Amino acid sequence: MNKKTILITGSLGQLGSELKELSEKHDVYHFIFIDIAELDITNEIAVQKFFQDHQIHVCINTAAYTAVDAAESNQELAYKINVNGVRYLASACAQQDVLFMHISTDFVFDGTKSIPYTEEDIPQPLNIYGRTKLDGECAAFGVCKKSIIIRTAWLYSCFGKNFVKTILEKGKERGKLSIVYDQIGTPTYAKDLARALMQIIEMHNTTEQDKKEMLYGIYHYTNEGCASWYDFAQSIIEYSGIACALMPVTTQEYVTPARPAYSILNKKKIRERFGITIPHWRESLKKCLASGESCQKVKNML
Repeated sequence: MNKKTILITGSLGQLGSELKELSEKHDVYHFIFIDIAELDITNEIAVQKFFQDHQIHVCINTAAYTAVDAAESNQELAYKINVNGVRYLASACAQQDVLFMHISTDFVFDGTKSIPYTEEDIPQPLNIYGRTKLDGECAAFGVCKKSIIIRTAWLYSCFGKNFVKTILEKGKERGKLSIVYDQIGTPTYAKDLARALMQIIEMHNTTEQDKKEMLYGIYHYTNEGCASWYDFAQSIIEYSGIACALMPVTTQEYVTPARPAYSILNKKKIRERFGITIPHWRESLKKCLASGESCQKVKNML
Protein backbone atom coordinates (compact mmCIF):
# COMPACT_ATOMS: atom_id res chain seq x y z
CA MET A 1 0.00 0.00 0.00
CA ASN A 2 1.37 3.40 -0.99
CA LYS A 3 2.00 5.75 1.89
CA LYS A 4 0.19 9.09 2.01
CA THR A 5 2.58 12.01 1.65
CA ILE A 6 2.64 14.90 4.12
CA LEU A 7 4.43 18.08 3.06
CA ILE A 8 5.76 20.36 5.79
CA THR A 9 6.91 23.85 4.87
CA GLY A 10 9.10 25.93 7.19
CA SER A 11 10.88 22.74 8.25
CA LEU A 12 13.73 24.59 9.98
CA GLY A 13 11.44 26.45 12.37
CA GLN A 14 10.23 25.37 15.79
CA LEU A 15 7.08 23.53 14.74
CA GLY A 16 8.63 22.16 11.55
CA SER A 17 11.53 20.75 13.55
CA GLU A 18 9.20 19.15 16.09
CA LEU A 19 7.17 17.58 13.27
CA LYS A 20 10.37 16.22 11.75
CA GLU A 21 11.32 14.59 15.04
CA LEU A 22 7.79 13.24 15.46
CA SER A 23 7.72 11.86 11.90
CA GLU A 24 10.04 9.04 12.95
CA LYS A 25 7.13 7.59 14.96
CA HIS A 26 4.67 7.83 12.03
CA ASP A 27 6.15 5.46 9.46
CA VAL A 28 2.74 4.95 7.83
CA TYR A 29 3.30 8.30 6.12
CA HIS A 30 5.90 9.61 3.73
CA PHE A 31 7.11 13.06 4.86
CA ILE A 32 8.63 15.82 2.76
CA PHE A 33 10.29 18.57 4.79
CA ILE A 34 11.16 21.77 2.96
CA ASP A 35 12.30 25.27 3.77
CA ILE A 36 13.08 28.25 1.57
CA ALA A 37 16.16 26.53 0.09
CA GLU A 38 13.92 23.81 -1.36
CA LEU A 39 10.87 25.93 -2.15
CA ASP A 40 10.15 29.64 -1.95
CA ILE A 41 6.44 29.68 -1.10
CA THR A 42 6.19 33.30 -2.34
CA ASN A 43 6.99 32.09 -5.87
CA GLU A 44 3.61 31.03 -7.27
CA ILE A 45 5.00 29.21 -10.31
CA ALA A 46 7.51 27.29 -8.18
CA VAL A 47 4.78 26.26 -5.75
CA GLN A 48 2.51 25.01 -8.52
CA LYS A 49 5.33 23.03 -10.11
CA PHE A 50 6.32 21.47 -6.78
CA PHE A 51 2.79 20.19 -6.22
CA GLN A 52 2.59 18.91 -9.78
CA ASP A 53 5.86 17.02 -9.35
CA HIS A 54 4.92 15.41 -6.02
CA GLN A 55 1.84 13.42 -5.06
CA ILE A 56 0.93 15.22 -1.84
CA HIS A 57 -2.04 14.35 0.38
CA VAL A 58 -1.59 16.86 3.22
CA CYS A 59 0.28 20.17 3.35
CA ILE A 60 1.14 21.65 6.76
CA ASN A 61 2.31 25.22 6.38
CA THR A 62 4.48 26.27 9.31
CA ALA A 63 6.42 28.84 7.28
CA ALA A 64 5.77 32.44 8.34
CA TYR A 65 7.23 35.86 8.91
CA THR A 66 7.07 35.96 12.71
CA ALA A 67 9.23 38.96 13.66
CA VAL A 68 6.43 40.99 15.26
CA ASP A 69 8.39 44.21 15.78
CA ALA A 70 10.25 44.07 12.47
CA ALA A 71 7.01 43.55 10.55
CA GLU A 72 6.10 47.18 11.16
CA SER A 73 8.99 48.33 8.98
CA ASN A 74 9.02 45.29 6.68
CA GLN A 75 5.36 45.23 5.77
CA GLU A 76 5.93 44.16 2.17
CA LEU A 77 7.96 41.11 3.15
CA ALA A 78 5.54 40.16 5.94
CA TYR A 79 2.62 40.38 3.52
CA LYS A 80 4.53 38.45 0.86
CA ILE A 81 5.18 35.49 3.17
CA ASN A 82 2.12 35.53 5.43
CA VAL A 83 -0.48 36.27 2.79
CA ASN A 84 0.80 35.58 -0.74
CA GLY A 85 2.74 32.49 0.30
CA VAL A 86 -0.32 31.09 2.06
CA ARG A 87 -2.53 31.84 -0.93
CA TYR A 88 -0.19 30.08 -3.35
CA LEU A 89 0.06 26.98 -1.17
CA ALA A 90 -3.70 26.87 -0.58
CA SER A 91 -4.37 27.33 -4.29
CA ALA A 92 -2.03 24.46 -5.18
CA CYS A 93 -3.74 22.30 -2.55
CA ALA A 94 -7.15 23.10 -4.04
CA GLN A 95 -5.97 22.23 -7.55
CA GLN A 96 -4.49 18.90 -6.42
CA ASP A 97 -7.27 18.05 -3.88
CA VAL A 98 -4.87 18.26 -0.93
CA LEU A 99 -5.77 18.96 2.71
CA PHE A 100 -4.26 22.34 3.64
CA MET A 101 -3.30 22.92 7.27
CA HIS A 102 -2.04 26.36 8.22
CA ILE A 103 -0.72 27.82 11.47
CA SER A 104 -2.03 31.21 12.57
CA THR A 105 -1.83 33.27 15.75
CA ASP A 106 -3.59 34.80 18.75
CA PHE A 107 -2.37 38.17 17.43
CA VAL A 108 -5.42 38.32 15.15
CA PHE A 109 -7.29 39.58 18.26
CA ASP A 110 -7.00 42.97 19.97
CA GLY A 111 -6.93 41.63 23.55
CA THR A 112 -9.87 43.66 24.85
CA LYS A 113 -11.84 40.63 26.09
CA SER A 114 -11.58 39.25 29.61
CA ILE A 115 -12.61 35.68 28.78
CA PRO A 116 -10.90 33.27 26.34
CA TYR A 117 -11.34 34.00 22.65
CA THR A 118 -13.39 31.53 20.63
CA GLU A 119 -13.17 30.85 16.91
CA GLU A 120 -16.39 32.84 16.47
CA ASP A 121 -15.00 36.06 17.95
CA ILE A 122 -14.33 38.82 15.43
CA PRO A 123 -10.58 39.35 14.83
CA GLN A 124 -9.19 42.86 15.21
CA PRO A 125 -5.38 42.84 14.90
CA LEU A 126 -3.36 45.59 16.58
CA ASN A 127 -0.23 45.33 14.45
CA ILE A 128 1.06 44.47 10.97
CA TYR A 129 2.05 40.95 11.96
CA GLY A 130 -1.46 40.18 13.21
CA ARG A 131 -3.01 41.80 10.15
CA THR A 132 -0.93 39.74 7.72
CA LYS A 133 -1.72 36.52 9.59
CA LEU A 134 -5.44 37.32 9.48
CA ASP A 135 -5.25 38.14 5.79
CA GLY A 136 -3.44 34.83 5.32
CA GLU A 137 -6.35 32.98 6.94
CA CYS A 138 -8.76 34.70 4.57
CA ALA A 139 -6.52 33.93 1.60
CA ALA A 140 -6.47 30.22 2.50
CA PHE A 141 -10.23 29.86 2.81
CA GLY A 142 -10.70 32.02 -0.27
CA VAL A 143 -9.08 29.44 -2.54
CA CYS A 144 -9.16 26.12 -0.66
CA LYS A 145 -12.28 24.79 1.06
CA LYS A 146 -10.29 21.83 2.45
CA SER A 147 -8.44 24.07 4.90
CA ILE A 148 -7.82 23.65 8.61
CA ILE A 149 -6.33 26.67 10.33
CA ILE A 150 -4.87 26.39 13.82
CA ARG A 151 -4.39 29.57 15.82
CA THR A 152 -1.74 29.18 18.50
CA ALA A 153 0.24 31.43 20.84
CA TRP A 154 3.54 31.93 22.66
CA LEU A 155 5.18 29.02 20.86
CA TYR A 156 8.42 27.61 22.24
CA SER A 157 10.57 24.59 21.63
CA CYS A 158 14.09 23.25 21.95
CA PHE A 159 14.52 24.36 18.33
CA GLY A 160 14.86 27.85 16.89
CA LYS A 161 14.59 31.16 18.70
CA ASN A 162 11.96 31.57 21.39
CA PHE A 163 11.22 33.03 24.82
CA VAL A 164 12.36 29.97 26.77
CA LYS A 165 15.78 29.87 25.17
CA THR A 166 16.17 33.64 25.50
CA ILE A 167 15.42 33.53 29.24
CA LEU A 168 17.84 30.62 29.73
CA GLU A 169 20.61 32.42 27.88
CA LYS A 170 20.05 35.99 29.09
CA GLY A 171 19.28 34.86 32.62
CA LYS A 172 22.71 33.32 33.02
CA GLU A 173 24.44 36.13 31.17
CA ARG A 174 22.88 39.06 33.05
CA GLY A 175 21.58 37.63 36.32
CA LYS A 176 18.70 40.13 36.27
CA LEU A 177 15.92 40.58 33.73
CA SER A 178 12.94 42.91 33.30
CA ILE A 179 9.84 41.01 32.15
CA VAL A 180 6.39 42.31 31.15
CA TYR A 181 3.68 41.29 33.59
CA ASP A 182 0.54 42.87 32.07
CA GLN A 183 0.21 40.74 28.91
CA ILE A 184 -1.75 37.53 29.54
CA GLY A 185 -1.77 34.45 27.32
CA THR A 186 -0.75 30.80 27.26
CA PRO A 187 2.68 29.31 26.46
CA THR A 188 2.52 26.52 23.89
CA TYR A 189 5.05 23.70 23.56
CA ALA A 190 5.57 23.11 19.83
CA LYS A 191 5.91 19.37 20.42
CA ASP A 192 2.37 19.27 21.84
CA LEU A 193 1.06 21.19 18.84
CA ALA A 194 2.89 18.85 16.46
CA ARG A 195 1.20 15.86 18.10
CA ALA A 196 -2.18 17.57 17.82
CA LEU A 197 -1.63 18.18 14.11
CA MET A 198 -0.88 14.51 13.53
CA GLN A 199 -3.99 13.53 15.48
CA ILE A 200 -6.06 15.83 13.28
CA ILE A 201 -4.61 14.21 10.17
CA GLU A 202 -5.45 10.75 11.54
CA MET A 203 -9.03 11.86 12.20
CA HIS A 204 -9.31 13.34 8.70
CA ASN A 205 -7.99 10.18 7.08
CA THR A 206 -10.42 7.91 8.94
CA THR A 207 -13.52 10.09 8.60
CA GLU A 208 -16.05 9.09 5.95
CA GLN A 209 -15.81 11.19 2.81
CA ASP A 210 -19.23 12.78 3.18
CA LYS A 211 -18.41 13.88 6.74
CA LYS A 212 -14.94 15.35 6.14
CA GLU A 213 -16.36 18.80 5.41
CA MET A 214 -17.33 19.26 9.05
CA LEU A 215 -13.64 19.05 10.00
CA TYR A 216 -12.55 22.08 7.97
CA GLY A 217 -12.38 25.52 9.53
CA ILE A 218 -10.56 27.47 12.25
CA TYR A 219 -9.42 25.98 15.55
CA HIS A 220 -7.56 27.25 18.59
CA TYR A 221 -4.71 25.33 20.19
CA THR A 222 -2.42 26.32 23.04
CA ASN A 223 -1.49 24.46 26.18
CA GLU A 224 -3.97 24.71 29.04
CA GLY A 225 -3.79 27.40 31.70
CA CYS A 226 -2.76 31.04 31.48
CA ALA A 227 0.21 33.19 32.40
CA SER A 228 1.81 36.58 32.00
CA TRP A 229 5.24 36.77 30.40
CA TYR A 230 6.53 37.35 33.93
CA ASP A 231 4.86 34.14 35.17
CA PHE A 232 6.30 32.25 32.21
CA ALA A 233 9.82 33.59 32.83
CA GLN A 234 9.56 32.86 36.54
CA SER A 235 8.71 29.22 35.83
CA ILE A 236 11.60 28.91 33.36
CA ILE A 237 13.98 30.23 35.98
CA GLU A 238 12.55 28.00 38.70
CA TYR A 239 12.54 24.76 36.68
CA SER A 240 16.01 25.32 35.22
CA GLY A 241 17.64 26.36 38.49
CA ILE A 242 19.15 29.58 37.16
CA ALA A 243 20.16 32.22 39.69
CA CYS A 244 18.44 35.18 38.06
CA ALA A 245 16.31 37.98 39.50
CA LEU A 246 13.19 39.03 37.62
CA MET A 247 11.77 42.56 37.66
CA PRO A 248 8.11 42.97 36.62
CA VAL A 249 7.50 45.87 34.21
CA THR A 250 4.52 47.18 32.25
CA THR A 251 4.04 47.06 28.50
CA GLN A 252 4.21 50.86 28.41
CA GLU A 253 7.80 50.74 29.60
CA TYR A 254 8.77 49.08 26.32
CA VAL A 255 8.71 50.96 23.01
CA THR A 256 7.25 48.20 20.82
CA PRO A 257 4.29 47.83 18.45
CA ALA A 258 0.96 47.21 20.15
CA ARG A 259 0.27 43.72 21.42
CA PRO A 260 -2.93 42.20 22.80
CA ALA A 261 -3.03 42.52 26.59
CA TYR A 262 -5.17 39.40 26.83
CA SER A 263 -5.02 36.61 24.25
CA ILE A 264 -6.08 33.39 25.94
CA LEU A 265 -7.69 31.07 23.41
CA ASN A 266 -10.67 28.82 24.05
CA LYS A 267 -9.77 25.23 23.01
CA LYS A 268 -13.19 23.60 23.44
CA LYS A 269 -13.78 23.18 19.71
CA ILE A 270 -10.53 21.36 18.94
CA ARG A 271 -10.85 19.16 22.03
CA GLU A 272 -14.38 18.06 21.16
CA ARG A 273 -13.99 17.78 17.38
CA PHE A 274 -10.76 15.79 17.39
CA GLY A 275 -10.68 14.29 20.87
CA ILE A 276 -7.39 16.02 21.67
CA THR A 277 -6.07 16.01 25.22
CA ILE A 278 -4.15 19.22 25.99
CA PRO A 279 -1.46 19.35 28.70
CA HIS A 280 -1.06 22.27 31.10
CA TRP A 281 1.69 24.67 30.05
CA ARG A 282 3.71 24.19 33.23
CA GLU A 283 3.90 20.41 32.75
CA SER A 284 4.93 20.82 29.12
CA LEU A 285 7.57 23.40 30.04
CA LYS A 286 9.09 20.93 32.51
CA LYS A 287 9.22 18.26 29.79
CA CYS A 288 10.84 20.64 27.32
CA LEU A 289 13.52 21.65 29.78
CA ALA A 290 14.11 18.09 30.99
CA SER A 291 14.26 16.20 27.72
CA GLY A 292 15.04 18.63 24.91
CA GLU A 293 18.52 18.24 23.46
CA SER A 294 18.96 21.89 22.52
CA CYS A 295 17.56 23.14 25.84
CA GLN A 296 19.77 20.66 27.68
CA LYS A 297 22.83 22.07 25.97
CA VAL A 298 21.93 25.52 27.22
CA LYS A 299 21.33 24.22 30.75
CA ASN A 300 24.68 22.41 30.74
CA MET A 301 26.40 25.74 30.05
CA LEU A 302 24.97 27.29 33.20
